[in-house]
Amino acid sequence: MEQSIGTHASWNDTFVRFIKNFKDKSQVLKYQKSLSKMVYDNSKSLIVDFEDLLLFDHEISTILIERPDEVLFQFNLAVKESLYSVNSEYTESIKNDIQVRIRSLPDQVPLRDVSSKNLHRLISVEGLVVRTSELKPLATKAAFSCFKCGETNIVPQITPILVKPSTCITPDCTETKNFVFNEKESSYQDYQLIRIQELPEELPPGQLPQSSDVHLTSEMVNIARPGDRLNLTGVVRIDQPESRGNEVSSIFRSKIEGNYIDVESKGPEDIELTKDEEEIITDFSKDPDAYEKLIQSVAPNIQGLDLQKEAVLLMLIGSPSKTTEDGSSTRGDINILFIGDPGTAKSELLKYASRLAPRGLYASGKGSTAAGLTAAVVRERTGMMMLEAGTVVLADKGIACIDEFDKMRNEDRTALHEAMEQQTVSIAKGGINATLNARTAILAAANPEFGSYDKYKTFKDQTNIDTPLLTRFDLIFVIRDTPNIPRDEKLAKHILDIYETGKIKDDVPLGFDLLKKYISYAKNITPKISPEAKKLIQDYYVKTRQSPAKDDEGNPGIPITPRALEGMVRLASARARALFRDIVTEEDAEFARNLVRAMYESVGTDPETGEVDFGIMYGKPVSERSKLETSLSMFEELEKESTKNLVDKDEFIQKLIDTGKFTSTEARKYFKNMSDSGQIYNVQDNLYRKVN
Repeated sequence: MEQSIGTHASWNDTFVRFIKNFKDKSQVLKYQKSLSKMVYDNSKSLIVDFEDLLLFDHEISTILIERPDEVLFQFNLAVKESLYSVNSEYTESIKNDIQVRIRSLPDQVPLRDVSSKNLHRLISVEGLVVRTSELKPLATKAAFSCFKCGETNIVPQITPILVKPSTCITPDCTETKNFVFNEKESSYQDYQLIRIQELPEELPPGQLPQSSDVHLTSEMVNIARPGDRLNLTGVVRIDQPESRGNEVSSIFRSKIEGNYIDVESKGPEDIELTKDEEEIITDFSKDPDAYEKLIQSVAPNIQGLDLQKEAVLLMLIGSPSKTTEDGSSTRGDINILFIGDPGTAKSELLKYASRLAPRGLYASGKGSTAAGLTAAVVRERTGMMMLEAGTVVLADKGIACIDEFDKMRNEDRTALHEAMEQQTVSIAKGGINATLNARTAILAAANPEFGSYDKYKTFKDQTNIDTPLLTRFDLIFVIRDTPNIPRDEKLAKHILDIYETGKIKDDVPLGFDLLKKYISYAKNITPKISPEAKKLIQDYYVKTRQSPAKDDEGNPGIPITPRALEGMVRLASARARALFRDIVTEEDAEFARNLVRAMYESVGTDPETGEVDFGIMYGKPVSERSKLETSLSMFEELEKESTKNLVDKDEFIQKLIDTGKFTSTEARKYFKNMSDSGQIYNVQDNLYRKVN
């Protein structure tokens, strides 16, 4: 016992000398300065770099990892002693709350590898915050009044279960059971529970992500939010299992008692490049054909789809977001939707993009809910309310790939409206009101409503996605599976070669790993738009707004929205970034315009007139609206001519055919549409009346 006390005393001396004498590279007394800052900031924590302690005393650093409770207790006493000489009054006010927090442990333990061998050891882990609880007071010292003599008994609290005194501290008192909790005399500290999970990019294929509860106290609460990535230093503990009556399970849960949290401020673009890699990608960007080669490097296992690959490349690179003086922000992330026939490699392109993105998550709409995509409030087994992050929050500063977008319920898709434009997720449930960051690009894929895309039907007729959501996508492309002998032969050869050799025979300009680093490097660039590029985009927008498709009477259709203008700016900026340019040139704007034009040709062509009509995306095409208006006008005329204001169905259909605008099938279709939509109703037999 004496040896143990002596050892602890020597630890205390070592820590006092460390705080007093350690100098950084600038020969500044680092921790003496930190003590002064503690007083100035009204802080109760001294943050110590593990590397500094390792340089000062290798032996005690090793003991700190293996026996953190004993060592940190002595370290806290040493800080208290040292702080007293700096400001005795402040030290007295916080003496029981002083904490040493250790950061920058050299060996990080993967969350998947945290096991029983790490119990009661100090470790460092990296993870993604998926849940955070509300803040609650935790009793550190509980005061109990003796029922018999009234004496106050102070009991230090170590476990989450409140421990009462076993006997009264008064010598003559024999009370052992009846004690009343005195909340005013008790001491408390803030307490919060968070749950961290393995980073998506580190998750082994086919494995469930490992997670761990982290218990935070004092100044570490409310630092991390759902969706944050963090480096955590803490001690691994065991959590009390739930008991059933007198039976207590021998299987325990592990938890981490947090000592220090560092929320990663760096984005996915802050990667480490070797000098050789930086030279390679810089030289590559100067190649005259660099842009075309970048597109070839995207998903080389997929044959064709060059337009879609270009869109994915620009989405992965993105454009810088803008924040104005009044605090409002403009989205920089690019959202894309693919709608196409089954078997056209949509899902494969989404999965590739989620792997290539510095931060990417893949989800299937079939099994996703609004809460799973955005955020939810859940109740823990302890009764605590927890805020849980969904896909778009966890993919913050990355991309979220949502497959089977059409299989989702409409109310679940509606939850994405805020995330796709304002890039936040707001939640108000269970007394919790919170707003989480969702600075995420959305890449979605869907099938047409009737299986395969029919070019003789409009785009809106074949999708069940609402217009407000469609306008939030910068690019929408239809991928059709049409027979073409030369293309089919090339595709068949490509697939068979991969099956035969397991390799892609075509030369890939940039390999997967280098392309990933190229994209991350490009995200650091903040290009400014040139006057020429600005004029080109402005002219195209104004011209398109002024010349929407017109019906037979010359009435204009629905023009494109201002969101389309913002989308072109984002696409042009992303292309400038792709080529490591600080200026968005006229050429970049032209490529953006061509992509947008290709989108409207893909989804906005009226099957009856063959002309591009923006109303197809945001409502009905001009040709259809014109026929609907003709139908309503004809019905009103016949109703006025009738003595009883009743219109015969067969007479109405024949009158439509006589105009020459309708076939017999179309006339019956428009009559059915008017009846189904509630514009007209059946009075008796074949007679109908218009709803007033």
